[in-house]
Amino acid sequence: MKVLLSIRPKYAELILSGEKKYEFRRAIFRNPAVKKVIIYASSPISKVIGEFDIDDILTCNLADLWLHTMDHAGIDKEYYDSYFSGKDRGYAIKVKRVKRYSRHKELNEFNVKRAPQLFAYI
Repeated sequence: MKVLLSIRPKYAELILSGEKKYEFRRAIFRNPAVKKVIIYASSPISKVIGEFDIDDILTCNLADLWLHTMDHAGIDKEYYDSYFSGKDRGYAIKVKRVKRYSRHKELNEFNVKRAPQLFAYI
């Protein structure tokens, strides 16, 4: 099973280049059958640009999550703290294998009508 995630273009590119090895989320999908993430690069690109396999999903308090992920977070601590503001726990999807699509795809190619705020099962 796959999920579609909306990711800002800057961070989507860092994932596809291999620099960002964790995608952080305030909320996560609960289905353990999800093994792949389809990357929707949000505005101004607004296209599906690639995918990655899920190695693991880390969940813990924010201090420990940062300690485990900071070397390959692709974001700085200030942004991390701002993103998780008001939360006690966070999630980090560990990226395994990435695939950049040779051509950008439309959401309707995945039977999705609009970009998800959190995620969409595919």
